[in-house]
Amino acid sequence: MTQWLASARRTPCAVLLAVQLLGIVVYPLLGDQPAGRAAFSIFALLVLVVAVMAVRMTPALSWVAVGIGIPVVVLTILEVIHPDNDALVLWSAVSHALFYCYTAYALIRYMFSDDVVTADEVWATGATFTVVAWAFAYMYAATQVVWPGSFTAAVAADEARTWTELLFLSVTTLTSTGLSDIVPVRPQARSIVMLEQIAGMLYLALVVARIIALLSARAARKTVESEEATVEASTWEPPAAETVAEQVAATDPTEPTA
Repeated sequence: MTQWLASARRTPCAVLLAVQLLGIVVYPLLGDQPAGRAAFSIFALLVLVVAVMAVRMTPALSWVAVGIGIPVVVLTILEVIHPDNDALVLWSAVSHALFYCYTAYALIRYMFSDDVVTADEVWATGATFTVVAWAFAYMYAATQVVWPGSFTAAVAADEARTWTELLFLSVTTLTSTGLSDIVPVRPQARSIVMLEQIAGMLYLALVVARIIALLSARAARKTVESEEATVEASTWEPPAAETVAEQVAATDPTEPTA
């Protein structure tokens, strides 16, 4: 247990990624249980706050994460109590989207803060990707509250899309999979989908490409250092044997050498 906690402290982004992926599995299993979904959402938010505070240690940024996170928790609880209140659903979705966008910004700043790639920064590439997907899913949730009928699907086309469906749409859009079984039909929804498509492309081109380049550079440096060490070892020559006179002179400086 102690080793696990120590590993979690060293790689908080790995824990964040694991929780995000666990959410993909857990949300569909909860079905129509809003209390269960809210409990897991709050747990995921707490992990997000801890991860942000771990990777961005400046007090100002930590307080921003906490300041946004507290209203999100409150709105999540109120949404469970009043699930049919469109105003609560809207503000909850907006606050969630802001929080996840800020988290993505903090993680990207963390990965770009230096030119040395740590194990946690490698995990951060995956965690940031899932955080961005969550942020756009909440944007979609807010969009269909403001503009009903923004999204349609092959099944129950006229109904509002569930959270799992919107997260599915976000992941398929961000990964450029484009399965098209959930489709944005209103211009506002299509605008946000296009923004996510651009965000996914830029993430791969800028963030992932930079991490891969730094990893490749580190591997190249290690190869060069290993080769230089091998060459140095192969060209090493032992010192020449000293003569008896030189040994005597070394022990008795007054003794003249031959």
